[in-house]
Amino acid sequence: MENNTNKVKIIDIINALDLEIINYPDDDREHFVTTPELNRPGLQYAGFFEYFSYERIQIIGKTEYAYFATIDSESRRERLEKFFSYDIPAVIISRDMEIKPDFLEIAKKHNIIVLKSERNTTRLINKLSNYLENRMAKYETIHGVLVDIYGVGVLIKGESSVGKSETALELVQRGHRLVADDAVEIRKIDEKTLIGQAPELIRHFMEIRGIGILDIKTLYGVRAVKVSHDIGLVIHLESWDKNKYYDRLGLDREYENIMGVQIEKMTVPVKPGRNTSMILEVAAMNYRQRGMGYDAAEEFTKKLNLLLQNDK
Repeated sequence: MENNTNKVKIIDIINALDLEIINYPDDDREHFVTTPELNRPGLQYAGFFEYFSYERIQIIGKTEYAYFATIDSESRRERLEKFFSYDIPAVIISRDMEIKPDFLEIAKKHNIIVLKSERNTTRLINKLSNYLENRMAKYETIHGVLVDIYGVGVLIKGESSVGKSETALELVQRGHRLVADDAVEIRKIDEKTLIGQAPELIRHFMEIRGIGILDIKTLYGVRAVKVSHDIGLVIHLESWDKNKYYDRLGLDREYENIMGVQIEKMTVPVKPGRNTSMILEVAAMNYRQRGMGYDAAEEFTKKLNLLLQNDK
């Protein structure tokens, strides 16, 4: 199921970035921003409003602030009137700089949200851009379990009742961290990166058949859970089929396409007596090792080929 969050509440931004409210219209309606892009209104302060990206949050840094302070009061007022006449979602002043009386007066007149941040302009822009891009990114909700195993985000998939949640619970007991159980919201951050998290309603909860709902954070502590994690590996659990061929060397590479990103996939057969959680631990370690340039399967094959050549 694919979704698209195309707007974010300004109040959520205020809470997430710990912004100070200078002016917020008392009109009993929710205010949103509809684009993750930001604008620094230096040209508008200079009186140039053509191509003004007013639909973006406006960031006023030290450069804009210092320049505008040099303008005569009549020109300042004229440009502020025009600036605030647009339907701007919010204006944020960085560096905790003082807000001039005429600026605040005209902002209130046009019911524009004015906020202040203690962060410097670069840090504010980076923090806000990352937050908005994450919140507005397209996402899919899929059935599965996401666990952080040795720093690798492992997405566990498989048919119902194959033991996904039970495997994740044992991994938590072994010191790894649960990100999401049953439903995983996957957001595409860039061309190669997928971030998974649980829907807020079921965050940190897990369902185990025969027991019911478990609060993993309460049972095991904050070390046992994580809000989100990038996805590096997909493990598909399936009931053991004696008639099916399973890769024994690890040379065959399979990939799963999720939102246009190719994620490495492994199929792990499940049967009584097989320690699935331990196998997933080893899979995650092996994945990390290959990421650092060492592939055990390739090394074994090289040694085997060399041995066969020497025997000829």
